[in-house]
Amino acid sequence: MKRVLDFFWPTVGLVAVVWSVRLLYHKLLLEAAADERVRHLLEDGGLWSDIKIVASVIGHKLAIIPPQGYVLAGLSTLVAYAALAWYDRISLIHLKRDKGISWLYVAVCSFVTYALSHNIGVTVFSGGMVRYRAYTAKGLSAGEVAVLVALCSYTFAFGTLLLLALVLIGEPQILAPLGSISSYFAVSESVARGIGFALLGFCLLYTLGSWLRFPPLRFRSFELVYPRLNVVARQYIAAPLELIGAAGIIYFALPAEGNPGFFIVLGAFLLSFSAGLLSQVPGGVGVMEAVFLAIMPGMPATSVFAALLVWRLFYLIIPLAMSIPVILFFERGQLAQARSRANAADIAAHAPSKTEKTVL
Repeated sequence: MKRVLDFFWPTVGLVAVVWSVRLLYHKLLLEAAADERVRHLLEDGGLWSDIKIVASVIGHKLAIIPPQGYVLAGLSTLVAYAALAWYDRISLIHLKRDKGISWLYVAVCSFVTYALSHNIGVTVFSGGMVRYRAYTAKGLSAGEVAVLVALCSYTFAFGTLLLLALVLIGEPQILAPLGSISSYFAVSESVARGIGFALLGFCLLYTLGSWLRFPPLRFRSFELVYPRLNVVARQYIAAPLELIGAAGIIYFALPAEGNPGFFIVLGAFLLSFSAGLLSQVPGGVGVMEAVFLAIMPGMPATSVFAALLVWRLFYLIIPLAMSIPVILFFERGQLAQARSRANAADIAAHAPSKTEKTVL
């Protein structure tokens, strides 16, 4: 079964990418063809020529984004990654291991973790590899790192459910356009609002469990402690803050004309980013575009694509480029420490004992 699953999820991701990219390319061609001059060029050209024409249209959309749009998108990125660092800090507080680990160390570890996992895919890193290397160097056990990774993932999921509940309650019509992608989304506004209240109820139930101090769950020697109110209260702030920051990058990169408002953009981001994670497509390529275009049919496809390009640049590509030197620097330091310990052990092994010194 494990070997089947190893092939199943990559296949699902590949199919999602192919389907989404094909759909997106078709929409971009239709929009570009709205200009009569461009339509004639598309009719006379081949595939490569069509791709270059569409790319030039998108480049024009990127060029007309005002400078303040890029500045606000950059600030939104800083907010998002600061909140992601808070995820790790919250988990360390839950484990009672936050003492002796600086905010800077946590922020760098979190930044590198998410820069890699967002780009390469959840199944490859899952936030575990980098965190294991970083936090075991600070004295955490493998079990503690596993709890930390799980709680960070839950904090993200909690924030997604909380904000999605508010979006469905306030904008229940947001699911209707997704019926073109899957019939499961073809629900009435009352049903969508009911789903929103159910999600909100789950969040409140989770909080109630913390307030009532539910006892730990024990599996043989493993103990899972229910988060206390000081942890849950931080989750209520950090998780929405990260998602609002990430969605803000797209919102500020979209043109004002036809913009449906931040709440709709936030809802589209929550649904599309979650779909990208479930499909295990790195960066949600194609999947996010398909969801955004379905939810916001009034926005030009090229404008949506340009805004998502800005999001990928700020949220994915630049952090990935910055994280690689950090990893190399950290591993170089760890290697130097390992050599130092090996040399010390070698010297101690060859040093004469007290008895030998006395005989000499």
